Amino acid sequence: MQVRLLGPVDVTTGGAPRSVPGLRRKAVLAVLALRAGEIVSTEHLTATVWGEAAPPGVANTLQSHVSFLRRVVGSKTAILARPPGYVLDLGDEATDVQVAERLIREGTRAGDCGYRAGQLRAALALWRGPSLADVAGLAWLEEQAGRLDQMRQEASRALIEARMELGEHARLVADLERLTTDHPFDERIHELLMLALYRSGRQADALAVYQRLRQTLRTDLGIDPSPPLRQIETAILRQDPLLAPSRPAIAPPLVRAAAPMPAQLPPAVHAFAGRADELARLDLALSRAASANMGRNAAIVISAVSGTAGVGKTALAVHWAHRVAAHFPDGQLYVNLRGFEQDGTAMSPEVALRGFLDALGVPPERIPAGLDAQAALYRSVLDGKRALVVLDNARDTAQVRPLLPGAAGCLVVVTSRDQLRGLVTVEGAHPLIVDVLTAAEARDLLASRLGKQRLASEPRAVDEIITRTAGLPLALAIVAARAATHPSFPLATLAAELRDARTRLNALEGEDPATQVRAVFYCSYRTLSADAAKMFRLLGLHPGPDVTVPAAASLAGIPARHAERLLAELARAHMATERVFGRYTAHDLLHVYAANLARTVDSDSDRHGALRRLFDHYLHAACACDRLLDPVRDPIPLPAASPGVSPEEAGGHQQALAWLTAEHAVLREIGHMASSAGFDTHTWQLAWALTTFHQRRVLRQDWVATYIAAVDAVRRLREKTPPAASPGDLGDAHRELGRAYSAQGRYADSRAHLRKALDLYAEIGDLIGQAHTHRYLAILAEEEERLQEGVDHAGRSIDLFRAAGHRPGEAKARNALGWALARQKDYGQALTHCRRALAMLQELGDRDGEAQTWHSIGYAYHHLGDHGRALSCYQRAAALFRELGDRYFEAYILVYLGETHRAAGDPDSARDAWKCALGILDEIGHPRRDQVIARLRALQ
Repeated sequence: MQVRLLGPVDVTTGGAPRSVPGLRRKAVLAVLALRAGEIVSTEHLTATVWGEAAPPGVANTLQSHVSFLRRVVGSKTAILARPPGYVLDLGDEATDVQVAERLIREGTRAGDCGYRAGQLRAALALWRGPSLADVAGLAWLEEQAGRLDQMRQEASRALIEARMELGEHARLVADLERLTTDHPFDERIHELLMLALYRSGRQADALAVYQRLRQTLRTDLGIDPSPPLRQIETAILRQDPLLAPSRPAIAPPLVRAAAPMPAQLPPAVHAFAGRADELARLDLALSRAASANMGRNAAIVISAVSGTAGVGKTALAVHWAHRVAAHFPDGQLYVNLRGFEQDGTAMSPEVALRGFLDALGVPPERIPAGLDAQAALYRSVLDGKRALVVLDNARDTAQVRPLLPGAAGCLVVVTSRDQLRGLVTVEGAHPLIVDVLTAAEARDLLASRLGKQRLASEPRAVDEIITRTAGLPLALAIVAARAATHPSFPLATLAAELRDARTRLNALEGEDPATQVRAVFYCSYRTLSADAAKMFRLLGLHPGPDVTVPAAASLAGIPARHAERLLAELARAHMATERVFGRYTAHDLLHVYAANLARTVDSDSDRHGALRRLFDHYLHAACACDRLLDPVRDPIPLPAASPGVSPEEAGGHQQALAWLTAEHAVLREIGHMASSAGFDTHTWQLAWALTTFHQRRVLRQDWVATYIAAVDAVRRLREKTPPAASPGDLGDAHRELGRAYSAQGRYADSRAHLRKALDLYAEIGDLIGQAHTHRYLAILAEEEERLQEGVDHAGRSIDLFRAAGHRPGEAKARNALGWALARQKDYGQALTHCRRALAMLQELGDRDGEAQTWHSIGYAYHHLGDHGRALSCYQRAAALFRELGDRYFEAYILVYLGETHRAAGDPDSARDAWKCALGILDEIGHPRRDQVIARLRALQ
């Protein structure tokens, strides 16, 4: 069984082709096949196959396509689900691409030219037309098709060279003449044609080819043929014996002075793992270099590989360089520029150039003085050659520029902890940012060093090691080395050493300073400006997972513009990463390193002040957003923010909802951190600020967790002398925890905390607090089918709100009473109370209360048999909840809407409403989805 990509995409079984219908299915199969044996994430599949046109529910569509493809290949195990995506597992040479790559590799490395020709012919026979012919229009696959077709072109050229060595000069003339027509500027093809004609006894025709090419280059490009081609012409005119076919080599090497071919690459990387995407990007750079070599006027191709310390940039570059060395017959140059050494001494470009010129065979007496003259000589020596240049561990763009060749044909790979934006901007370098390994890649790295059996014996320890090392290759290698040298050590013991963040870096110390995680981080840290270094340390206090510019500004107590500049400096040095626009993060080990620095470099008072500013920033921003989500909610008094805080402000309801959504993971961690750091006021007030958001987004676990912490925090504040919180504050915390428990369906716990709140409010005569609590007890009673109790609590809530003169509360309490009466089937009284509530809520601008009341009125009309009015009420309620971003209640109303449609004799509309409700409940993971599924089945 094999997937074929060198032409239309299909599958062969026993040699018989099977077509794959549908562009998207073919594209999914092609992406998996191009990375056969590797896990391809669903994110990459979705971005490649659908791009920005991905429809809602694309994950389900992808799963459906995979199921279909399993049937096409005739095996359920051919495409396996492996988090975070899928893997095509058909064994060795599962695709025609893999077969072609092996044949081409053998056909370009073997010594026997007859064998080479045979392997190359077999490879070229695999192409059935343009690669990936029927998935055109998808950007990533277009790039891969270009790479595969470039591979075909290079194989064709290699076959011609092998046939030339076999003496097939005359037979090759027609093919070469066709190729010169297809590629009128390709000097290498013209060289081969001239040699074929000359060796066939057609000297005049060979010289005519040169004259035609010279005229074409002058007319169309305004340049002359390159020196190697002019040397070929001179050799033909002289009938140079070196052109005789008995020579084992062909073309430029025959006319160039003998010189050693540099092969300076370090040893191949041991146990290299992962990096499929990065290797593919570098392969694409190789294709561009080959294209540039066809048109000698093109620029060199540069790949700027950057990433944080210890992420494996050098390993990637060296591994790839060994893999493609055969494509560069004029040699491979390598230098470690020592840009980030502990002693701070980077290699000068002059020293690096001298080493390159020596390797290229330039006599010492020919090497001039001065950097510019040496760089010019270096470019001259490489002119017309195909060489790979690896500039490793570069400090900055200025160190790299003198080491760049000047003509096409050469490919340069630069690795650096700096982003080298100057190379990208001026020289057109292709940036490749190397991130930490995925969990699967990290597991492969450990397996390659420790063996799969040892990993399989302790899977939980392996997972913890991967998590604690943040997928940083250097850290994983250190742990693997320790495990390999102590085979009796359980992996769980090594994992335990990494558990404590304060001592984690101690467990990642190696004997060689160059392989110590703390040491390599320090080499990057010491290059930062003083302000950026302080910002880096302070970011160690931020709990993550990421930070915005305003939050970083508040943390440091500086203006936002200054913070933005410092974060940009950290990003350039890969001490932070801007994975999402405006949001900066660092992997866990860098975060631990920053936190350790903050504890040792910054004073206790500086750290305490930074934390207070950080908590103030998020608390004030969250409270402002909550006011926009629920303008009629009773506010709490907030202390003034600390000097230097730059709170973010949302412009409206949608912006507030977007900010809370984007910051939710951060806010959750800020709450935990404030609680453990002793900032009790911030703890309970942040819980209060997030209540509306937690309720509308149905984040029940977070809602409960924040208020458990809030209750404990207020109790601690109450125990201070004098107390730093009131009984009412404690009542609020119990009341909201009761609401949160009710949302989880933990009704006994809910009732206990609501009763506790009621007692606290009664002690201090807080009528409004009691009224709110009675309303929530009414809702709880209704949930538990204690209908008369619900009526009693709702009535008591109205009385208390009226006594306190609290109209917003009274309006909501009247709706609660109306709903309780409707549940008791007293629909007339229910409508009376709900209509009065609706008028009050609309006057107050309480859209959440209005939506709830439209639902109550719709419920009453439905049971009175007035389905038209009921539908209208439910539609208004659903629209309001949708605007408010309350996903659960939108789905809740759609369920009732479907019931009314069914009662009105419209099952199709009922089905549509329930399907929409089910989609929302699936999205938020709500257990009531099962009730909706039951309704849909009943319609079948």
